[in-house]
Amino acid sequence: QVQLVESGGGLVQPGGSLRLSCAASGSISGIDTMGWYRQAPGKQRELVATVTNGGSTDYTDSVKGRFTVSRDNAKKTVDLQMNSLKPEDTAVYYCYVRRTVFVLPYVYWGQGTQVTVSS
Repeated sequence: QVQLVESGGGLVQPGGSLRLSCAASGSISGIDTMGWYRQAPGKQRELVATVTNGGSTDYTDSVKGRFTVSRDNAKKTVDLQMNSLKPEDTAVYYCYVRRTVFVLPYVYWGQGTQVTVSS
């Protein structure tokens, strides 16, 4: 099992910045992709940004140029720097980790952290 501990959510005004952090512990061998998803009220959970252990990143179009995902492979942490935040970024943000063990994928989720963008 993998345990994920998130931190960094909160309330911020439009145009502001927040940084989310997630630390993985437990059975952390075989982790390949780490990142963040979000879920707004009444909507499905969606990918925000992911990064592979090789450093390849993927972002949803709405956050490109504003959000940056990064990871520390040694510490097994993944961060999300969010700049120029908009009210539509308001959601619960979930840390995401995928492990591959004997070619089988295993996905783990954090408990979620609330991000609210409002004046």
